[in-house]
Amino acid sequence: MIIIFSILLILLVISLYFSSIIIYPKTIDHHKGLAREIKLGRINEEDFNSIEKEEVIIKSPFNYSLFGLFFNNNSNKTVIICHGISLNLYSSIKYLPLYYIKGFNVLVYDHRNHGKSGGKTTTYGYYEKYDLKACVDWVKGRYGPDALIGIHGESMGAATVIQYAALEDVAAFYVVDCPYSDLKSELVIRSWEDYMLPKFPIINICNLINKVVTGVFFEQVSPINEISKIKTPMLFIHGALDKYVPTEMTIDLFNKKNGLKELYIAPNSGHVESYSNNKDEYNLILDKFLKLIKIN
Repeated sequence: MIIIFSILLILLVISLYFSSIIIYPKTIDHHKGLAREIKLGRINEEDFNSIEKEEVIIKSPFNYSLFGLFFNNNSNKTVIICHGISLNLYSSIKYLPLYYIKGFNVLVYDHRNHGKSGGKTTTYGYYEKYDLKACVDWVKGRYGPDALIGIHGESMGAATVIQYAALEDVAAFYVVDCPYSDLKSELVIRSWEDYMLPKFPIINICNLINKVVTGVFFEQVSPINEISKIKTPMLFIHGALDKYVPTEMTIDLFNKKNGLKELYIAPNSGHVESYSNNKDEYNLILDKFLKLIKIN
């Protein structure tokens, strides 16, 4: 009996630890986020400092504030860019030149529980999709209900874009870079690769803990089960060498998506490296996609 109790206690402690990593991921502040992107060569500090920008506060439907930066290009076209896990809006700035030169206004913002935004937990797109809707509504409030809006996301941001689009498919286009197709499947991979934790019973216990703390089961975050609802054109991008979120996840999403869609598997690229390692080709692929849907 003591042995059984000890085993159960150990499993509970391990599950609580892994759950805390899932629900409260370690994040970086704005100062470190900007410095990181500059050091990696993803932000040109002089260009960033010189471009006109506006700090914006957008109200989440969950009664906290979303912090963002808006780059006004005096256009009726706006793209919203969503960052990945643990980072903040500065990791979205690398995509700014892609759209700004094409005449788009650009809105970047911090997800809940990241950067300067409120919110106490991370739910990998479940609640984040409603925050993205608030950002879309903010753009419509500024430029009118007929404003042309595109949405670009990477990693968790890309998964959030898909979940949002399934909620209300009102944007003109979507670009999803290295999304996971299913949260539970991704957590099974990460728990083993990062911590050598078995799927059973750790993930099952974590799933229950996640439900208690956030109100969400892992199964409720599954872009692969939502993607068929989306009719709007979507460009899928993934690094060919991505081991963090397997490339096959994006291929599966692409195959299940209805309507106009394009797929770019970036060579020599791991997770969220597709643009950094293939800037010219990435830009060319995006240009072709926008011309195909008669936006650029």
